[in-house]
Amino acid sequence: MRNRFADTFYELGKADPRLCIVVADISPAGSIAKFRQEFPERFINTGVSEQIMIGMTAGMAQRGLRPFAYTIATFSLYRPFEMVRDDLCYQNLPVTVVGIGGGVTYSTLGATHHAQEDVSIACSIPNLSVIAPCDPSETAAATRWCATQEQGPVYLRLGKAGEPDFTAAAAEPWAFGKLRMIKPGRDVCILSYGPIMKRAFAVAERLDAAGRSAAIASVHTLKPLDRDRIAEILARFKQVVVIEECAPNGSLAMRVREIAWTSRASCRLDVFTLQDEFKHCYGSHDDLLDEHGLSVPAICAALGLA
Repeated sequence: MRNRFADTFYELGKADPRLCIVVADISPAGSIAKFRQEFPERFINTGVSEQIMIGMTAGMAQRGLRPFAYTIATFSLYRPFEMVRDDLCYQNLPVTVVGIGGGVTYSTLGATHHAQEDVSIACSIPNLSVIAPCDPSETAAATRWCATQEQGPVYLRLGKAGEPDFTAAAAEPWAFGKLRMIKPGRDVCILSYGPIMKRAFAVAERLDAAGRSAAIASVHTLKPLDRDRIAEILARFKQVVVIEECAPNGSLAMRVREIAWTSRASCRLDVFTLQDEFKHCYGSHDDLLDEHGLSVPAICAALGLA
């Protein structure tokens, strides 16, 4: 996902001189390094100064540029939170804040690099749209939208590397603010987003093998949320499952439960999120997800699969 973002941004930047990128103490890799080499006047590294990174992009946007602020998720959103809220969102400026390694992707670097609450926090800020692609194809589509949109600030939450591509041949196209079905099914619908989509597909395979036809929907836009389509899914399927790499408070799961209540849905609803605690576990990304109870066997057991 990180590489696809860089490749897409580089191609867009060649055609649009307004596009620029400000990073904070992160080594540009892949096409971002190429962008820096070819367009040095549109690449700035502020060092360990994330507040300056956000403030600078606000000023750039006010001068007619289309800036992206780019660094590890905890440092793109948490450390400069006041500047994101006041400089970008209060003024409703078209700046894209890119958070690399959302959730617990940076597993071995510890809690300082775990952005397990980023979606919840970002969704609570007025005027801030929140997009979390599930794979490289959605990343490319989201990047193209962010580079041309005029409506206001965006938090673009990405994984890091090695994510499978689930949506390149999806029947429904990517559209901002619209949930999309990426796997057909009849009995159960799984709602998910971000790199944990890989586990959603693994769970769907086990459901299918057990004779329970499983659909999967990518809820790539968390804000504004496609509430009407979620309500339709809750009414259509016998069972709906939410699988996400986010803390429970303010999560997609919480909002789906609210929609289920207000729409008086009668389906079974199961939700799986990160737990509301810091895990003192040293290990891989998969190890951290397992520690939070998000292993495929644990999810399947909760869904009644052997």
